[in-house]
Amino acid sequence: MRRYSRITGTGSYLPPRRLTNADLVAELGQRGIETSDEWIVERTGIRARHFAAPDVACSDLGLEAARHALQAADLQPTDIDLIIVATSTPDMVFPSTACILQNKLGANGCPAFDVQAVCSGFVYALTVADAMIQSGAASRALVVGSEVFSRILDFNDRTTCVLFGDGAGAVVLEASDTPGILSSDLHADGKHVGILCVPGNVSGGQVLGDPVLKMDGQAVFKLAVGVLEKAAHAVLAKAGLAEADIDWLIPHQANIRIMQSTARKLKLPMDKVVVTVDQHGNTSAASIPLALDHGVRTGQVQKGQTLLLEGVGGGFTWGAVLLKL
Repeated sequence: MRRYSRITGTGSYLPPRRLTNADLVAELGQRGIETSDEWIVERTGIRARHFAAPDVACSDLGLEAARHALQAADLQPTDIDLIIVATSTPDMVFPSTACILQNKLGANGCPAFDVQAVCSGFVYALTVADAMIQSGAASRALVVGSEVFSRILDFNDRTTCVLFGDGAGAVVLEASDTPGILSSDLHADGKHVGILCVPGNVSGGQVLGDPVLKMDGQAVFKLAVGVLEKAAHAVLAKAGLAEADIDWLIPHQANIRIMQSTARKLKLPMDKVVVTVDQHGNTSAASIPLALDHGVRTGQVQKGQTLLLEGVGGGFTWGAVLLKL
């Protein structure tokens, strides 16, 4: 009998500090940077975001999301035999945030590692976990997307610092006799490294380069819309399904205009798209599991429905996962 994987629990966590556009505009004004709520909303759809406190790490956010997902799946940490964390803002150079999270959670002993694909990270991590479960290498995986992007923002650049927020989302993925994850499609093209990157690193105890986010917004927008449509059609074709079979599109929450364009190309009305970008901003690898958990806990997304998850991020990376909840 073929072995599949299914999501059996979802969870999320947002740090308590919530900044509306008005709050952020006021803070930027003190730096002499001019922007407005209208400017931010018109270009991005973002109205608020959450920032972690200085002493809160990526693993701390992931820990809370993981606990909520385990509770939803009615499992204990010791039931987990694989942990994958998708993040671009790890606690430290090494060990992995997954190992740090594993210890905080009390799930020591199972394999634990990070996946770095920026905003596509959760889609990549979910695909890896699915493959490991299908192969028999794992039976119950915890897949987490967690970010503290506020740590790598340039608050003198109004075109990028208003876009991002902190948060974490998680799912429990378990082996099953019936299909849950139906298909996936992953890609990367390194020639686009320069349009979205943090061009800094640590050497000899010093920071080399520029350790804050740089982005060519127009180039990212053009590339994102095209590749997301292709990835969506690829997973539908692999699963033998059509656009009309999608109950919910749960995209990476980067920009409402990208999400609207993707929905149009898939002939989906916006009331079939889970939208959290207005309240969370862009939380990179955390955005898809945050949106998924929001959809589940508000009752929008229900068991038995077909979901299309997709993301695009620096690298340039992109991908999609089609699943039945």
